[in-house]
Amino acid sequence: MSSLKKKRAARPKGRQAHAEDIEQVLVYLGDETPRRDRLIEYLHRIQDDVGHLPAGLLVALAKVMRLATAEVYEVASFYHHFDVVKDPEQAPPPLTIRVCESVSCELAGARELIDALARTMGDGVRVQAVPCVGRCEQAPVAVVGTCPAGEADVSKLQGMVSDGRTNDEPPATAADYKTYRLNGGYTRLQRIVEDDSPESKEAIIATLEHAGLRGLGGAGFPAGRKWRIVSGYPGPRLMAVNIDEGEPGTFKDRYYLERDPHRFFEGMLIAAHVVGIEKIYVYLRDEYAGVRALLERELDALLASPPVALPEIELRRGAGAYICGEESAMIESIEGKRGMPRLRPPYIAELGLFGRPTLEHNMETLYWVPEILDKGADWFCSHGRRGRKGLRSFSVSGRVNRPGVHLAPAGISVRELIDEYCGGMLEGHSLKAYFPGGASGGILPASLDDLPLDFDTLQQHGCFIGSAAVIILSDKDSVRQAALNAMHFFAHESCGQCTPCRVGTEKAAALMSRPDWDVPTLEDLCRVMEDASICGLGQAAPNPLRCALKYFPEEFA
Repeated sequence: MSSLKKKRAARPKGRQAHAEDIEQVLVYLGDETPRRDRLIEYLHRIQDDVGHLPAGLLVALAKVMRLATAEVYEVASFYHHFDVVKDPEQAPPPLTIRVCESVSCELAGARELIDALARTMGDGVRVQAVPCVGRCEQAPVAVVGTCPAGEADVSKLQGMVSDGRTNDEPPATAADYKTYRLNGGYTRLQRIVEDDSPESKEAIIATLEHAGLRGLGGAGFPAGRKWRIVSGYPGPRLMAVNIDEGEPGTFKDRYYLERDPHRFFEGMLIAAHVVGIEKIYVYLRDEYAGVRALLERELDALLASPPVALPEIELRRGAGAYICGEESAMIESIEGKRGMPRLRPPYIAELGLFGRPTLEHNMETLYWVPEILDKGADWFCSHGRRGRKGLRSFSVSGRVNRPGVHLAPAGISVRELIDEYCGGMLEGHSLKAYFPGGASGGILPASLDDLPLDFDTLQQHGCFIGSAAVIILSDKDSVRQAALNAMHFFAHESCGQCTPCRVGTEKAAALMSRPDWDVPTLEDLCRVMEDASICGLGQAAPNPLRCALKYFPEEFA
């Protein structure tokens, strides 16, 4: 009896890797030596090929990487774009159509489109309602496989499926490496590298500080000060570039990358040289498949004929998690983990990627560096209204005639933005409300259409500009419904790490779905989320709800 127990105890526990699965995983890895921080990339390779993540391949991947199977499963199950399948009978259909249901697309009829697709698409197509895919100016937007379709309707999407148009291609209009060099690109970088003196680097940082360039991903931290802080820590230093751009209503980073990727690369490389960066990680959201192909192509061209000696550059692909727009969650993701925000301090400038001092920037912040250094801080500061200085890239969507990215003076009002840049309101629509900074930035009424849109100007009204994603609502729209849409988004995208956010957003969304809002309970939830959440998602989630109650009481009478 005792010998039988010993034999049973000696058997390996859990699901075991099969030889054929291990062989397939090795094909996905190619000649690459397995790296823990590349786990998400390996999961992408499997998903891209198979269409989902079979349990057997996950077990085999864990064995090849010498990881616990649970560790691979917890990463794979965290990201929305990975389909973990334990039973082959439950595998998803070969093709998925993702329809954006965020505010701008909901205004343009996304819900009706989702319902119509569910009725008309066959068994071989899965229809999913998903958060913002970063193309709000083309609402409603659907993504067939990886190929986006703006102003989508059933007929257009059926045509794409029947024609096999399911893979996104690099934008044809982007300036390539050769063109950028012929137009003088990278000459600023070359001069900076040639004059490699402490005085030159100090002058560059001082120029950015004088220009007032701030982080343009939402936080608004002064760029020059960040360079100074990170360069003060002992090396080796790393850089993480955030192009996750998941805030509903935001699409400026995609817009600029599709048109001029090397201007971003040059700003990135200038920052790397001045701060003393050993390696750069560029983190791009998974929804931008065409942009990813573009960046891969242009990075190859840059590395094949570099204007100066370059640091190592690695392009990383997100996997559908809004929370990874938060800098520490992005760093966790780059390290191959779940995108859980870190507790701070320490801050990532001191202890970031792989425990090293890390310079983290939004793509657009770096995009402006070459032009500011070429034209001077005074040129940048010469733009602005109402006492504000600089330029802002506004992603505008909703009820306007010309949605899109509009470069305008900092401090412009939403009324001026609509009239001077967006061609006015749609015919038959009048301004009722607007999100000044995406879903998390709150909602303001038309009576406050003259406020300066910039950092630090909207907080007293319960809002902030964030990534400058402006969504315009008209008299034909419900602010109450827009606030509910935003809360559903936060509940869906909460990483679940902290109770105030995980439970608070779900409970608030449930209460907001009722005909009569329980305002005292909602106020309590708002206070707890704001005071006790670990990161900005839970802290900002109450903004649209509070604004709806404060500025639009008639919708709750």
